[in-house]
Order: sequence, then C-alpha cells, then structure tokens
Amino acid sequence: MAPANLRFGGGAADSLLHPLVAMAMVLAVILILCLPRRFIIVPFLIGVFSIPLGQVVVLGGLHFTVLRILILAGLARRGMSRPGSPSAPFAGHIKSIDPLVRLWFAITLLTTSLELMATPALIKGLGDFLDAFGGYVVIRFLIQDREDVRRALKAFAVLTVVLGCCMINEQVTHLNIFGLLGGVPLDPQIRDGKLRSQAAFMVYIDAGVFGATLMPLLLWLWSHAKSRVAAALGMAGAIAMVITSNSSTPLLVFAGAMVGLCFWHLRTRMRFFRWGLVSTLLGLHLVMKAPVWSLIARIDLTGSSSGYHRYYLVDNCIRHFSDWWLIGYKDYPNWGWDMWDLSNQFVAVALTGGLAGLVVFIWILSRSFAGLGTARKRVTGERKQEWFLWCLGAALFAHVVGFFGCSYMAQMQILLFTLWAMISVATFETMRVAVPPLVTLDNADAIQVLPQAEELHGTVS
Repeated sequence: MAPANLRFGGGAADSLLHPLVAMAMVLAVILILCLPRRFIIVPFLIGVFSIPLGQVVVLGGLHFTVLRILILAGLARRGMSRPGSPSAPFAGHIKSIDPLVRLWFAITLLTTSLELMATPALIKGLGDFLDAFGGYVVIRFLIQDREDVRRALKAFAVLTVVLGCCMINEQVTHLNIFGLLGGVPLDPQIRDGKLRSQAAFMVYIDAGVFGATLMPLLLWLWSHAKSRVAAALGMAGAIAMVITSNSSTPLLVFAGAMVGLCFWHLRTRMRFFRWGLVSTLLGLHLVMKAPVWSLIARIDLTGSSSGYHRYYLVDNCIRHFSDWWLIGYKDYPNWGWDMWDLSNQFVAVALTGGLAGLVVFIWILSRSFAGLGTARKRVTGERKQEWFLWCLGAALFAHVVGFFGCSYMAQMQILLFTLWAMISVATFETMRVAVPPLVTLDNADAIQVLPQAEELHGTVS
C-alpha cells in the first residue's frame, strides 16, 4: 500500500504532498543549490516533468506547487552567482526576445489584475507570474551554451523513456502510476472506448504534445555519436507518449514536426511556401461558405476528438473581440457550451493579456523564427550547424501547431521556455562565430566591422 499523502499548512484540505514526492523535492532543491551550474538543468527538468502539478503545499493561504518551489530554488541559485561570473548573465540573446518576453509577462499580470480587481485574484495572478517569469529566468540561467542544450535534451530523453513506459502501463493496467502519488487521476480518462494516458501531466493532450514537440530535438541529438543511444530511446519514448495519449492534437503536432523536418531540402525556398500558405488560406476564406478557421472542426484523427469545440472557441473569440481587446475577459464561459475549456493557446493569451498581450506573443514567435532564419543563412554550407538550427525551427513549428489544440500552462510553459532558450543560444553562437574578432583586423577593417560587433555584444544582458 502506498504511503498516505502529507496534509498540512494553511488549508489542510488543499495541501497535498506525498512522502516520496517530498523526498524527491528536497533532493532536487539540494542539487539545484549545490551542483555546478551546468548540471542543474537535469534535476530541474526531471523534477518539473515527473512530479504531478497537483502536489502542492498551502502555507498561510498561499499555494506552493512543487514546480513553484523548484523555480524559487533556481532563482535563489541564480542570485547566489557572482555578478562577474560566467554563469551570472543571460547568454545567447536574440535581439528583442528577452525584452518582449518580459513585456508579455508584465502585460498579462497587469490585465489580469485589472480585469479581476480582487485580492485573491491578484494573489493568484502573482503566483502565475512567478511560474512564468521565474521559470523563464531560471531556464535562461541554466541554458547558456551548446553543451547545456545537449545536456537538457539528454534529460528530456530520460523523461520520455520513463513517461512513455508509464503511459504504456496505463494502457495495459488501466491505472496511472502517478495517480498513486496524488495530484492526477488514478483512473485514466476513456473516451469512445479509447483510454487516454497522461502520466504526470494534468491533461493527456499535454503529455502527447510534450513527446511530439521533442522529436526534432531528439533527432538532432541522435546526430552526435556519443548521444545516439539516449536519443534513440528518447524518440521511442516520445512516440509512445504520442500514441498512448490517443488524441488528435499530439498526432497533428507530431505530423507538423515531421513536415517541418521534411522541408530541410527546400530550406532555401521557404519564402515561396510561406506566401503560398497565406495565399491558400485567404483564397479558401473567400470561397468557403464558413470562415477558414472552421476547418479546425473537420480535424478528427482518432474518431473521438472535439474539433468543433476548438473551432467554436476561436470563432467566439473573434466575434467577441470587443469583450477582450483592452484588458482581457473573465466571463468567456458565458459564450456557450464548454467555452470554459481554453484549448487554444492564442485564445488563452488573448483572454488573459488582451490585444496587446496577443500581439507581443505573436511577435515573440516571429522574432524566434526570424532569428533562426538569419542564423541559418550565416552558416550556409555548414550542414551540421544548419541542421541544428533547422531542428530548432521544426520544434518551434510543432509548438505552433500545438497552440491550436491546447493552452500552455505550468509544465508546458517550461517546455516552451526551454526551446526559446535553446534558440537564443544557437542563434547567438552562430552570430558570434560569424563576426571575426577585432584584434585580428587592421584599423580600416576594424572601423567597418565595429558597428556590427557592437550590436552583437550589446545584446547580452
């Protein structure tokens, strides 16, 4: 019999911490505080994605999830770093990305506070702000070079193997092992006779999307001889997570990742395909009886999907633009049946951050793709460098596909922030190599290169 959950704090009914989780959390915090910076990413990621989000301690009415405690430990460790040490500043800064991310967080906090106008709502908003902004700061602190990227992907490979095996076990035993700890259901959800495994995630869709978005990155990891075993096992685990989640969104994300990778041989002609896609969507919108986003309702890869709900959510968001454009909107459940389920990241961003938040979020994605494209052009002919950048782009495209089927909260936000940090590192290192050191140039050449070099070095926080 599993040990009973520990219940304590300001609200005994709300506190939930299994003894095994408590020990794992304490161990992770100790490792975060004591390990060299380059190794901290491993216990941090494993703790974030292997401990159910429902494991929470309530103290003085404040909720501290294990995720939040790990973020606080990461922030403390960053604060312990000396200002002049290599581990102190952010590294790998895409121009304007970090300020835009900070702006997005600030807008979301402000609009949420103005919309709800209540102390409990403000406290919850501050907690969500800590999860988002704090998580981003910790991830940017832990991933600063190519080796950190590789180390993080090895940790993800371990996670996909463990989580994939647990999700397969759910299919066989109809029992979620993580449910024994508490924080997630013990009995997996079954829809139209198909069991949907979810492991340590709050929703089965998140579990499948997690595995699908990691496929391009694990494929890049496989290109390194010393990492091939870990990468191969990781890809097998990721595929298992996609399949056992039994949901259309993870399958579409997986397909998006593979399509992105397949465009590798057409990487120099992507402008044609981008404009072709835009023109096709505009043409369909003009000739279709329903709006072009109604195509979402037709997507059903498992026979038990709710594509119509996702279409209806997007349609309502567009039709009720006047409700949310200024400071977001809290009464969206009144839009119709099941509208409380914000299973679309763009809609969720709009309703929590208003039009300004949505614009900044899309701007972040645009800057990320643009940074990868510029970096790839700088290393044209260096296939290993190009392939790394292309895999990052395919992973980001997979996330964009996932945005149309689920909203990113807590654990999934950390996954997205990790990818943003990897993109920042990759593009920065590419730019740094592309600009020759000034000391090797004569005075005339140095004068020509100086503005470019100053812009590059000025991007580091």
